[in-house]
Amino acid sequence: MKIALVTDAWQPQVNGVVTTLVELVRELTLAGHTLEVIQPGQFKTRPCPGYAGIDLAIAPKAQLTARLDAFQPDAIHLATEGPLGWAGRRYCLQRKLAFTTAFHTKFPEIVNAAMRMPVSWGYALMRHFHAPSSGVMVPTQSVLRMLDARGFRNLRAWTHGVDTALFPFHPSTQAYPPLGLLARPVALFVGRVSYEKNIDAFLKMDFPGTKVVCGVGPVETQLKQKFPHVKWLGLLPRDELSKVYAAADLFVFPSHADTFGLVMVEAMATGTPVAAYPVDGPLEVLGRYDDQGRSLGGAMNQDLQQACYAALAVPRHEARARALDFSWSHATAIFAGHLVPAQGAAGKPLAQRLAPVTQLSSEPPTLS
Repeated sequence: MKIALVTDAWQPQVNGVVTTLVELVRELTLAGHTLEVIQPGQFKTRPCPGYAGIDLAIAPKAQLTARLDAFQPDAIHLATEGPLGWAGRRYCLQRKLAFTTAFHTKFPEIVNAAMRMPVSWGYALMRHFHAPSSGVMVPTQSVLRMLDARGFRNLRAWTHGVDTALFPFHPSTQAYPPLGLLARPVALFVGRVSYEKNIDAFLKMDFPGTKVVCGVGPVETQLKQKFPHVKWLGLLPRDELSKVYAAADLFVFPSHADTFGLVMVEAMATGTPVAAYPVDGPLEVLGRYDDQGRSLGGAMNQDLQQACYAALAVPRHEARARALDFSWSHATAIFAGHLVPAQGAAGKPLAQRLAPVTQLSSEPPTLS
């Protein structure tokens, strides 16, 4: 089947959305489907204001139209709400084509953190973008409930995965020579060093050992000046990042704004437990409990420091075991089952036409 994926997030950008989409395209291609990825690198671009390293397409409508007309997709998925997403939306509406979308990022919270624009305004715009979608894919049940309460419709439960070969298990913490000898425990943050990540909560926390940050972003310079004793690693290739995860005693995820938090699952895959607040992404990733009521894979607490101490007590093999609950093959099966035919009966799932991908999940997709 021919699937068009329209996205403002693609390589060389480095973030969880790009990782998710790259893995999705790989899995769908392996299953025999033909993908046309329409992404910023195919257009003239300009930097996103306030976000160096993220380039947005300029006036993409004509070129996007030519690409989609030539491809004649069976299904169209608009992955993001940027210039390409809006251009794809116009294309589909003008031609009366059905399409699906995804809610990957809490842009209203990001814009609020960066520019103080009311969150309600941002969600009004997002609700307008997704209103004609035949299926809005959402990576966690808590985000799905939040969007439902805000008036979004046609919501579909999705999930994400992890490459357990790229992020192999280590039963004990590993040495990472570029870091040198560090005081233990080593607490690690990986992600975009940006307004909405709440990194301050991690860096100012009174906690023994060493704090390490891997990533770049618009508040990097400010935080480096404010927290000079933190180890800053910048942006690393993913195979190198795997070594950094394995060198940490715990992974700290201070964000309240992420819809999933793929970096948590990557850390857990190497055996490194996670400390987080009990909010949307962590509730999905860490929200499975053992018979004693402990979170599998890490710990959550409204007091991040207490979450960190609790996470240190989580055995590394338990963190790995929880990571194995997330696979890209399963996430792709759910995604494929939500696609709709671009022409014909709008909203009718394409699952019956997607063998062998959807054979991986014959039941209606749910998130545990």
